[in-house]
Amino acid sequence: MPERETATRAPLVLIANDQEWSARSLESILVPNGYTVIRAYTGQQALERALSARPDLVILDAQMPDVHGIEVCRLLREDPRFGATIPILITTAGPSGRVQRLDAYRAGAWEFLGQPLDGESLLLKLGTYLAAKRDADRTRDESLLDHDTGLYNMRGLSRRAREIGSEVYRRRQPLACLVLAAESRDADVPTQQRLTGELGRLLRDRGRSSDAIGRLGDGEFGVIAPATEARGALRLFERIQQSLSPLPHDGPQPLSLQAGYSVVPDFGVAAIDAVELLLRATTALRELRGAGSAERIRLFQPDIAPAV
Repeated sequence: MPERETATRAPLVLIANDQEWSARSLESILVPNGYTVIRAYTGQQALERALSARPDLVILDAQMPDVHGIEVCRLLREDPRFGATIPILITTAGPSGRVQRLDAYRAGAWEFLGQPLDGESLLLKLGTYLAAKRDADRTRDESLLDHDTGLYNMRGLSRRAREIGSEVYRRRQPLACLVLAAESRDADVPTQQRLTGELGRLLRDRGRSSDAIGRLGDGEFGVIAPATEARGALRLFERIQQSLSPLPHDGPQPLSLQAGYSVVPDFGVAAIDAVELLLRATTALRELRGAGSAERIRLFQPDIAPAV
C-alpha cells in the first residue's frame, strides 16, 4: 500500500499522457503499490475525466497534443467542481528549469517533475500528498461550511436551525423554511451543475442577513427565515427568482426555480423543531419536482388521516 495510506479504498490516480511508454512506466510504479490508475491521452480528456471520475491525485504530462499540461492544471484549479485539495503533479521530458517550474506552481500544481522519475521518491511524495489531502478533506467534512459555495453544509444548517428556533421560540415569532432548486429542462449534467453553482453564489451574495442559508446536496439549498410568515416566504421566493432570471444559461429552455416551504405562525407553541421544519420543506420540494408540475412553489401539507 502507498506510504501512510490507511484508507481501505485504493487511491485513484489519473495519468494524462499521450506517450505510451511514459504512462506505462508510471503505471508500473503505482499499481504494484496499491494505486488504481485511469488514463487520459489528451488535455481535453484529462479535463473531462478529472471532473467525472474525481480522482484522488492527477499526474499530467506537460507536452500533450492539444492542451499544455500547465494549462490543464490551471483550468482544473479554476473549476469549482474540482476539489481544491486534489494534488496535481506535472511531469515533463522537455525543459524543466526554473521558469517552467514556477509556471506550474502558479497554475496550482503541487509538484513539477522532470524525467526520468525516481520511483521510490515519487511514491514517498504521493503518500505525503494524499495524507495531506485526507486531513484537509476530514477538516472540511467536520466543519460547518460547504466547500464549494461557502454556505452552511447540512450539519451547519441544522445547527443554525436549532439556534434560530430557540430564539424565535422565546420571542413567539413565526419561522419559515424554504428549500430551493434551479434547473433548466433538457440541461446536460455540466450545465445543471453550473446552474446549481450560480444559485448557490446568488444566495450567498444576496441572501438576507437574518436568514441561515445552506447547501443540502443534490442541487438543493435551504433557507431558514426567522420572523417570516407564509406571505413573507412567498415574497422571498419571488425575489430570489427575479435575481436568478438574468443569469446566463445554456439550452433552449428557461431557468426554472422551484421550492418547497413549511411555516409555523408561532414557533413558541410549535410541536416540531426547526430541523423538522426544514425536512418538511425538503419533502414539499421533492414532491413538487417528482410530479412534473408547472407549479413553482409548494407548501408542505401533512397527511390527514380520513375520518372513520
